[in-house]
Amino acid sequence: MKKARPLIEKVIDIVKRPYMRILPGQLAFFTLMSLIPLVALIGSIANYFSLSLDSLHDISSSLLPMDLATLFTQNMPTNGEGLNFNILAFFLAAFILASNGMHSVIVTSNEIYKYKDEGFIARRIKAIAMTFVLVALLLFLLAVIVLGDSIVELIYEYSSNKSLANALGTIFKFLKIPLSLVVMYFNVKSLYNMAPDNKTANVASKYAAIFTTASWAVGTEIYAIYVKFFAKYNLFYGSVSNILILMIWLYFLAYIFVLGMALSTITSEDLKEKDEK
Repeated sequence: MKKARPLIEKVIDIVKRPYMRILPGQLAFFTLMSLIPLVALIGSIANYFSLSLDSLHDISSSLLPMDLATLFTQNMPTNGEGLNFNILAFFLAAFILASNGMHSVIVTSNEIYKYKDEGFIARRIKAIAMTFVLVALLLFLLAVIVLGDSIVELIYEYSSNKSLANALGTIFKFLKIPLSLVVMYFNVKSLYNMAPDNKTANVASKYAAIFTTASWAVGTEIYAIYVKFFAKYNLFYGSVSNILILMIWLYFLAYIFVLGMALSTITSEDLKEKDEK
């Protein structure tokens, strides 16, 4: 316990810092915002392959609570057009705006590590790349942990080869947790390594990524349980409760991500200094 005390004190000190009160909320907001252009792009691709909006809504309604399915599908184009310049321009412009969250992460990371900021354009390009990584990871969590079992059940229901669908479902249940942990760990660690404008050889980033991965896995599993068993019982806020829980989940992910980034700066010298004091 005596050896763990400096680490606990350091974590408490990090939690009290101003950026822990501001940055997670900003990152969660812009992450949610990044889903809007992504949904519009998916709708355009679906139109290109002649998949109707009603079909997309039926599929999403089978996987998500009705109000969340409506929230996402209502932003899809309904004019039957596929990909075009206007859709791509909207997607890029909205995604650049949504990258403000990761841009703030880069600036904060430089402040934490006491690195000098690179030029604005270089930071913005990196922020866009990091936003793509984060959104892809978020979609992975939704598809595998949150909705994975429901997707497997949907495939089994509509599959003509039940034995094959059952075998795929068994393989998915076996690989779901280890695959999720591996994908989360390497993507989170890459985001932590990308954030500072200078490369850092801090070994603590590995342990911070492990902490973030484990916390994300637990939080996402809790959200998955809510979606599967409780999403239809909106006792307090009506249909808005599902959107509220989604935002709480995103805020939790953002808070743990920022906390893990701050923890990655802790060195053995810092702990020694705390212990000596």
